[in-house]
Amino acid sequence: MLAVETKVLSTDARPTSKVDLASSWKKIVEPAEPFLDAVNQQLIRQAREFDPQIVPYAEHALNGSGKHLRPTLVALVAGCFGQPNESHVTAAVIIEMVHLATLVHDDVMDEAKIRRGSPTVAAKWGNEIAVLFGDCLFAQALKLASNFPTTEVCRAVSLATNTVCSGEILQTQQRRNFLAARRDYFRVIEMKTGELFTLSCDLAAFLSGATVEQRAALREFGAAVGTAYQVYDDCVDLFGTEADAGKSLGTDLAKGKLTWPLLLAWEKANPEERANLENMIQNWQPENLPAVNALLGKYATFQPSMQVIENYLEKARQALSSLPASPGRMGLLALTDYIAQQTSALAVE
Repeated sequence: MLAVETKVLSTDARPTSKVDLASSWKKIVEPAEPFLDAVNQQLIRQAREFDPQIVPYAEHALNGSGKHLRPTLVALVAGCFGQPNESHVTAAVIIEMVHLATLVHDDVMDEAKIRRGSPTVAAKWGNEIAVLFGDCLFAQALKLASNFPTTEVCRAVSLATNTVCSGEILQTQQRRNFLAARRDYFRVIEMKTGELFTLSCDLAAFLSGATVEQRAALREFGAAVGTAYQVYDDCVDLFGTEADAGKSLGTDLAKGKLTWPLLLAWEKANPEERANLENMIQNWQPENLPAVNALLGKYATFQPSMQVIENYLEKARQALSSLPASPGRMGLLALTDYIAQQTSALAVE
């Protein structure tokens, strides 16, 4: 039921239309759909394990929408060693619950109203409920991890959750501080986003009986892909559209989060422009957006950001070079191309 037979994809084309992107994504996940369906079904069961009065929040958050990148990674990595089994499904559910918990908390901090095309938990039920429910999701994920016969899974999930939350704290400390954010930007996103990609790859490899060397290679792949994806997501907030993203945009600027394109503009700006940019971010108003966009355009920060993404994606591809040929390996390579295509598509939105 859970077989992953990833087809070989052509990576020559770089689609930019939404139709082509949807087609590319479908080719990656179609062989893993039985696995992802099993993940969604277990997420539904997990939602129903909460107290009856909390179930509506859980069903709203665990609604099966979104691309499920992390469960897809679990399926593809398992496909490097054979076929995924029920233990892989459970690992994917655990990781997805941790991820969703961080999103619930992020939406509170960012005052975001939309997530995956629907009202956020905070927008629907208020910040207090959202914070407490995010905590419940973390706890439920660790409870599920404790059911494995080995402590390795629970330990890995706990450490990753700690790293993700620490990364969020560091990012919050650095709000509106251009110098600190420029110094630590990549460290922070490796912690807050790359870590769960890394965990997805590592747990899937561990549950498949991979060697120490293979696990290390897949951890490197996950960290690189996760970092590339976060830089892309940061670009979406500045260069994308809310309709396409399915979430509130502009929240990074409103909350003083300094993302890579903005940091590049600050670095290249003359002293007067730099002071003006710092002042606009420090005293943010929506009417500041055209001036910020003009500065981003003047110093052409999108193309260098694309190059950073491609550099990380190439690092991810190189990490896979030591693994034997397999359907899962081809799927992982296709995923790197898909993220590159997403970035390319952003340039024409």
